[in-house]
Amino acid sequence: MRNCKYLALALVALTLLATSSFPLLAADKKDNGKTIKDSEITSAIESRLWKNPSTPASQIDVRTDQGIVTLSGSVDNLLAKERALEIAETLRGVRAVVNQIEVKPGARTDEEVRKDVERALVMDPAADSYEVKTEVSGGVATLTGTVQSWQEKRLSGEVAKGVKGLKDIKNEITVQYKSKRLDSEIEADVKRRLESDVWVDDAIVTVAVKDGKVTLSGATGSAAENSRAYSDAWVAGVTSVDASGMKVDKWWSRGELQRKDKYAAKSDEEIKKAVQDAFLYDPRVLSFNPTVEVKYGTVTLTGVVDNLKASQAAELDAKNTRGTWRVKNYLKVRPVKQPSDADIAKNVKSALLWDPSVDRYQINVSVYNGTTYLSGTVDSYYEKSLAEDVASRVNGVVDVNNNLRIEYDPAVVYSYHPYRSYYSHYPYRYYPYHLGSSDRAIKDDIEDELWWSWYVDANQVNVSVSNGVATLTGAVNSWQEQQAAVTNAMEGGARNVVNNLKVRYDALASSGQ
Repeated sequence: MRNCKYLALALVALTLLATSSFPLLAADKKDNGKTIKDSEITSAIESRLWKNPSTPASQIDVRTDQGIVTLSGSVDNLLAKERALEIAETLRGVRAVVNQIEVKPGARTDEEVRKDVERALVMDPAADSYEVKTEVSGGVATLTGTVQSWQEKRLSGEVAKGVKGLKDIKNEITVQYKSKRLDSEIEADVKRRLESDVWVDDAIVTVAVKDGKVTLSGATGSAAENSRAYSDAWVAGVTSVDASGMKVDKWWSRGELQRKDKYAAKSDEEIKKAVQDAFLYDPRVLSFNPTVEVKYGTVTLTGVVDNLKASQAAELDAKNTRGTWRVKNYLKVRPVKQPSDADIAKNVKSALLWDPSVDRYQINVSVYNGTTYLSGTVDSYYEKSLAEDVASRVNGVVDVNNNLRIEYDPAVVYSYHPYRSYYSHYPYRYYPYHLGSSDRAIKDDIEDELWWSWYVDANQVNVSVSNGVATLTGAVNSWQEQQAAVTNAMEGGARNVVNNLKVRYDALASSGQ
């Protein structure tokens, strides 16, 4: 069955090469022209759906009209629907995505699904304290209750989505803030959040606040940037966010519109304050107040958290902060009440069985002093990483030793993608490359990935390939863009990547700013 899928993938790839303008893009990927054809966008999305093991591309249809992408068809779990959305949003030229994919899960009773959602919320180390009630009807879960922030409300929904059998979630949880804030305070807070987010250019986003309602407007570079700006705007005191005025019609404007100092070196004190602010809006980290020290752009995290996911979330928050060069994570994981190793193993096994992407595998779980060991066989690095992510969210797990083996298809190997939504269930995105590809073909595919990526300015990256090993040279604007370019190279088919990219603020950072 898997071989049939890869044969179909090969046929689709040949069709795209024959019928689309991919060759034109390969030849012209350094030319920031101001028009991308709808057919090019459709082909790019379909290609990536085929190459992603979490999305059944044969069941998903893609249509593009003036940059507006419509996804339709059916999948068997809610997370696959969201993965398709994320893939489409992160491509250059996509102005918005209308997700009409229908979820048709396997037969499970509403009561079975309800119990699993409640267990998932209780077992999650951050969501376990929330007073959330769950009702399920016709496979649709309705969440109600009261929390203290929009981020807590969102996290509850993300945890619930990991349960198989769900068609949809209605998140009707109420946010009740501890105190009311002035509009001027909210506006200043939103602007600081946008400024600190390395993936958002706040210079082209206008913020207005009235009676706690935030309105965002401006011309941005991608649908994904709009989504990040929308999330950033939910600071304390906000009752609603309207981002309908955020238009994606300047995808080529990375150099034209971006504030000139967006990626300039920040002082260590500025970076420290921004990281601490990010922690305030991460419900996985907020209560632990990690110690943050910054020297020459290197962020060092110390302190104690009571769960592994909090440590991982804190590290990601620091990495996504403007000005950060690298992160040293020395946070210690010490559960307040350590469950027995037997109970942890039982809960990890249950969590793996609930997840619709890895439930079919025979994954062996053993636990020693809170360290969880995973063994067995899965089909891809994507699923291996996903199993680790599921385990890391279980109370009592202090570390994960992932010994899962990959059952390789003889023609396909998977590489990872480090971008994820703020509370995305999926930690990574995997794409296959075909063994035996020529260096020229790999180079073209890498440059194609860089051209389409919202995260990277392809004009700044030079690519060479020898014996399947890609070498990247040039100068990019941030540590995050450097890492994104490496990932694009893996997605393009490189067996290994020599990263000689320079970050423009390196010289300032190394000299002490």
